[in-house]
Amino acid sequence: MDFPVLRHFYSQMTEGKGGFPVLKKILKRILIAIPVLFGVVLAIFIMLRIVPGDPVQTMLGEHMDMALIEKLRAEMGLDQPMIVQFFKYIGNAMRGDFGTSYRLNRDVAQIIAEAFPHTVKLSLLAAAVAWVIGLVAGVIAAIRQNRLLDRLFMGCALLGVSMPVFMTALVLQYVFAFKLNWFPVSGFDSVNSMVLPAIVLGWNSAGSIARMTRSNLVEIMQNDFIRTARAKGLRETGVIVGHALKNAMLPVVTMMALQISSMLSGAVLTESVFGVPGIGRLAVNAIETRDMPLLQGTVIFTTILIIIGNLVADLLYNVLDPRIREGA
Repeated sequence: MDFPVLRHFYSQMTEGKGGFPVLKKILKRILIAIPVLFGVVLAIFIMLRIVPGDPVQTMLGEHMDMALIEKLRAEMGLDQPMIVQFFKYIGNAMRGDFGTSYRLNRDVAQIIAEAFPHTVKLSLLAAAVAWVIGLVAGVIAAIRQNRLLDRLFMGCALLGVSMPVFMTALVLQYVFAFKLNWFPVSGFDSVNSMVLPAIVLGWNSAGSIARMTRSNLVEIMQNDFIRTARAKGLRETGVIVGHALKNAMLPVVTMMALQISSMLSGAVLTESVFGVPGIGRLAVNAIETRDMPLLQGTVIFTTILIIIGNLVADLLYNVLDPRIREGA
């Protein structure tokens, strides 16, 4: 079987001076990401242990016998020096063992694995909302530059970028769930219940995409090759889609790739407001109950997602732009 798309992708990845320049760059990025991840783990580990309060006492209650508290602290290894706890945690984490949740008494990796599909579903729906609305609004605004539709779409985009996520969620809940009763107020177990969370999480990204698409497209439309295409008698639609939009999409596509990782790792407020049982809600519950293993696990997991998102963005840049690939 012949796969021309995959063959083209492979050739773009491996061509250039010295062989495999893009793969070398990806390996370099991964090596740089290792100390970043180590620093994040160290920071969250120290912060959770210098914050006032005892997680064991929080679990058992204020009036529990101190002897029992000290015994449980010893069983959890919390009586050991912080440096010993840290490197023990690092060693276990490298084997995929992120500890046991204090509150749920379950393996943290298993809890995250169960919650992650809900976050993925929400993020993909939000990305679809952001990409469709953002690209369409940006293209129309560029075509209708300085006209009513341009001002309307860019005003909505600015509102989406500047309005806090929790405020957007509360407004949409009040209007469409409470007043109009079109959608459930919370939950994530039906198609209707997914609509509002996806719009809330995707609206901010849609505004960013619309603004970048418009600015890039307006700039590209001023170039000489666009005037040449028009002089050849091409229809305006063909000029925009076949020439201008293709050249304007590079930074937009990169932003879209980064937005996926940010949605996967930053859906905390949306999941909390709408009661979505995802990674963000796990992190909030872990903070409220001082569940250190669960919070550490969610932070490390989301950090890895952000690193992967940046790697994907770099890969897209190198594949789509030959100038960057040549200098890799």
